[in-house]
Amino acid sequence: MFIQTEPTPNPNALKFLPGRDVAPGGSREFLSIDQATASPLAEALFQIEDVTGVFFGGDHISVTRAGHGRDWSEMKPEILSVIMDHFVSGVPLMRDSADAVDPAEEDSDIVAEIKSLLDSRIRPAVAQDGGDILFDAFDEESGVLRLRMRGACAGCPSSAMTLKAGVEQMMRHYVPEVTSVEQVI
Repeated sequence: MFIQTEPTPNPNALKFLPGRDVAPGGSREFLSIDQATASPLAEALFQIEDVTGVFFGGDHISVTRAGHGRDWSEMKPEILSVIMDHFVSGVPLMRDSADAVDPAEEDSDIVAEIKSLLDSRIRPAVAQDGGDILFDAFDEESGVLRLRMRGACAGCPSSAMTLKAGVEQMMRHYVPEVTSVEQVI
C-alpha cells in the first residue's frame, strides 16, 4: 500500500491519501481523544504525540498537529505507519457503523438551493485542501448564512478569506438572498 501526502493551506494540517475510499458515506471529524474512541483509526492517530485533530474525507485523512509541537518530518512516519496498519488489518473505520442521523426537517427552497450549491461547487474544492464545509443555519430575515469548517480548514489562517472571498461571493451570486457568510466555531 502506498500512501501519498499533500500539504494543505493550513500549515498545521497534512492530507494523507491512501489510494482507497476512507469515508465514502460522509466525512467525520474528531477533535479529541474522547471523540476518537468511535473510530479505531482516529483513536490510534490520537496516540501520536502532538496530534490534535483527525478528519476523514471520502478519499483522504487530514491530521492536524499542535502549532507549537513537533515538525511534520518527525510525525509523518508514525502517522503513515498507523494508517497503513489500519487499512491492512481490515478493521472497519468506525466501531459503530450505525450513524445516528436525525431526519432533517424539510428545508425551505432557499436552504435547499444553498445546500445544493455547497455540495456541488464548494465542498469538492474545500475537500481538495483536506477539509470540509457544512451548512449550519440560514437566517432568512437577515440573509446571514452560517457555515462550519472542518478538517484542515478549521483553524486554517486562510479560512476567513476562503469564506469571504470565495464562498460568500459565490453564494451571493447564485443565491441573492444570502447577504453574508459567517463561520461557526
